[in-house]
Amino acid sequence: MSGTVCPCAARCLAIMSAMTTENSAHASRAEYARRMNRVLNHIEAHLDQPLDGALLADIANFSRFHFHRIFSAWMGETLGSYLRRRRLEKAAFRLSCGSNETVLETALATGFNSGEAFARAFKLRFGCTPSEWRANTPQRIAEQAAGIKRRPGESNPDQVFRNGDQADNGGLEEYGVSCLSFGELTMDVRVIDLPAVRVAYQRFIGPYGPAIGEFWRSTMAPWMESHGLSGATCYGIGYDDPSVTPPDKCRYDACVEVPEGFQASGRADIQTLPGGRYAAARFKGRPAEIANAWTWVTREWLPSSGLQCDDRPCFEMFSAATGMDPVTGEFSCDICIPVRAL
Repeated sequence: MSGTVCPCAARCLAIMSAMTTENSAHASRAEYARRMNRVLNHIEAHLDQPLDGALLADIANFSRFHFHRIFSAWMGETLGSYLRRRRLEKAAFRLSCGSNETVLETALATGFNSGEAFARAFKLRFGCTPSEWRANTPQRIAEQAAGIKRRPGESNPDQVFRNGDQADNGGLEEYGVSCLSFGELTMDVRVIDLPAVRVAYQRFIGPYGPAIGEFWRSTMAPWMESHGLSGATCYGIGYDDPSVTPPDKCRYDACVEVPEGFQASGRADIQTLPGGRYAAARFKGRPAEIANAWTWVTREWLPSSGLQCDDRPCFEMFSAATGMDPVTGEFSCDICIPVRAL
């Protein structure tokens, strides 16, 4: 028998080898995700500046020679296409926010060198001039709202965990409260100051809707539980307007607040959500109704508030422990929109 290997032992060795290979591949993909997310975050924060591949490759710690190929394979579009798309989408958002800035100021703020180049690129992408896009914003939002009412289930962010009411937001400085009704929804809208918060996040790229809820349940919630964060405050950040951004390119971060010094693992990474003034609308209702609530705040409340959106991310803030009531099926959160004076 010497020199031979027991068949059972051989099978065990093969299984262990396969598991080691699988774990190694998973860890490698997680590292790629963290690096690419850092690149995307840097791009988003510097769209008004020149962004060359060499700089982004260094941020990702990838080879400059291969970075463009890696980016295209990971994102499904070239770096140049991504930068052009994000600049135009951000410009469209700024034009929709009721700002008093000129079209040229919007162009410069989103990385275009001239108003003429911006106008040409904008019309090619959206089929109208920047001025027409701004003027048609109320009609466009109304049409989107009508579409949401016809298809409520399709727009459901559905980011759910377990139980009833929204976590306490004690310590927030409140500037005003108003009660709103939209269909059967009733919310309080407050203008508050939020502190900057350190969060661990995992990113989902794809169509908004039920898939985001599944991402929370199958990916983020188990990760949080394994790191002792099941009772922490959570933030759901949808970066893109699905009426503007192709659904398969929409970005969403599932975030959980973490203490200073916390080290992320797996596909998770760390970022800081900016503080400042936010309009916070308290929502409690069926998850399918939250899209209507978002639409009401942006279409009805915001234009009459004397405020406008700025470039910080919008998000839903809720408690992992109490965000979802398993008995009633109601979801509780604060819809938070960053605001500044007109």
